[in-house]
Amino acid sequence: MAVLTLTTLNRFPVKSLRGESFRALEIGPRGFVFDRRWMVVNAEGRFLTQRQQPRMALIDTSIGEDGTLRLAAQGAGEIRVADDELGRIPVTVWGDTVNAALVDPAADAWLSDFLSLPCRLVRFADELTRPVDPTYALPSDHTAFADGFPFLLISQGSLDDLNARLETPVPMIRFRPNLVVQGCAPFAEDDWKRIRIGTVTFRVAKPCSRCAIPTVDPATGQRGSEPLRTLAGYRRRDNQVFFGQNLLHDGPGRLEVGMKVEVLE
Repeated sequence: MAVLTLTTLNRFPVKSLRGESFRALEIGPRGFVFDRRWMVVNAEGRFLTQRQQPRMALIDTSIGEDGTLRLAAQGAGEIRVADDELGRIPVTVWGDTVNAALVDPAADAWLSDFLSLPCRLVRFADELTRPVDPTYALPSDHTAFADGFPFLLISQGSLDDLNARLETPVPMIRFRPNLVVQGCAPFAEDDWKRIRIGTVTFRVAKPCSRCAIPTVDPATGQRGSEPLRTLAGYRRRDNQVFFGQNLLHDGPGRLEVGMKVEVLE
């Protein structure tokens, strides 16, 4: 029997901007520490993503040792975001509203200039709570500015299956998973209910229905039709296209690339 292993750990500090890959990451109450802790909102306080602004795919993010956020993009230089809280504003992410922290007018101006529309950068303050949909979660399950769940997992086998059907293969990062595992058949993750990686157990909450973001080339910020057109041919159900699984974690811990992944149920 093949050994199932964790091959990739991704963290996305700012919702819908570029993330980083790591050899090891810490898990806190809302998922990976610093994952989707910041978000870009429009003048009305509504969240912005690559769905409306594909150029967001061109902005690099990183976190310094002191927790300082850095934004950078070709042609726009870089900016380090001061973490001082400058008041609160209500912001919406899907159907949820939270009073997020304003952080740095210079970052607001930098983002507004790069995206060519008025916008602001907000932070999920430490004491805020955003419960996960109770249809799939326990009252203790929370997330920050992720769409709905703290983790997204995809198996390498599922991507390999997709790429075998595409004229031009796509990288895994198009789908923005936090966790990539290897050693199972394509879409084996569809049947998992509980898994363990290291000392952390995860509940598989629901399949991930895909929006238009995977059609944005992260290298160019240009939108196309693939890979969703091909996925729709064999991964469509109830008029939605599914790829990957949303996970909920049962407690804090530390994950490292190379760890064994155990399917408990």
